[in-house]
Amino acid sequence: METPVIPKAWEVVLNSASFLPVIIKSIERIHDPSWSMDYSIHEHYEMVYMEKGQAVFEVEGRHAPMGPNDMIIIKPNQKHKFSVKSKEGCMFIVLYFRFENRFGGEYSKISLEDFLNFVQGREAGPFITLKVSQKNEIIMLLNRITREKAGKEPGSEFLEHLLVLELFVLISRALKMEWEDSIKEKTPKVKELISASVKFINNNFEWDISLKDIANYVFLSSSYFSRVFREEMGITPISYLLKVRIERAKEMLRETDAKISDIAVSVGFSHQQRFNDIFKKHTGMSPMQYRKQVKNH
Repeated sequence: METPVIPKAWEVVLNSASFLPVIIKSIERIHDPSWSMDYSIHEHYEMVYMEKGQAVFEVEGRHAPMGPNDMIIIKPNQKHKFSVKSKEGCMFIVLYFRFENRFGGEYSKISLEDFLNFVQGREAGPFITLKVSQKNEIIMLLNRITREKAGKEPGSEFLEHLLVLELFVLISRALKMEWEDSIKEKTPKVKELISASVKFINNNFEWDISLKDIANYVFLSSSYFSRVFREEMGITPISYLLKVRIERAKEMLRETDAKISDIAVSVGFSHQQRFNDIFKKHTGMSPMQYRKQVKNH
């Protein structure tokens, strides 16, 4: 069998990725209004594209109405079902996928956050939704993946990897555009994204994270994210990150006898002098002066 030629761009992705997306099953279905579904739960992602009709998905108690050209991606281990709402029934494409370790053949039970980070983004919650047009490249890829899955031609498994990777890239771009539009319109999505970014900072402040890391986590460009974060929180993302680090450092200075240099590293500063400067800017005194003052009182 002739080895498929790998485009340079994909070669880089394939060589650098430990886990690659794998389609477990792809199906095309038509259901009439009399059809009903019991709750389902499984350990893989489920992507549904609605071609025709109306339906409502219920995922962990949250409802997601679906119409023509709507897409939903359901996170693993989420209790879900759906019901047909249109009299003419509905037609849809479903992809079930997970991530395979290309070195060991094992499967990864990664979180939705990890999956979306793989395509440069993230959204909180048990599922994400996306509106696409009928002639969108995403739909063309979905149909092609379905055909490849059914065809079993030589080299189809390798081609499937590339098609799914491309699908995730297109979805990531579409989500980014949709979310940035929602920010311009000041929709409730803004509070959700800022809340997610605050939680990310609170959980990761001890690591060497940057503005770009935080913005990527909520799937926004750095400039958009900085502006919206400041409007919502009254402080820049980096100022908030430094504030969290200093508050944790103050706690350690009060409650432990750890060295100043060790505290600096443990709260995310790679250089003690920068830690000293930032600490003094926030408190008006050096870390050592703060510790002495606390112990004197």
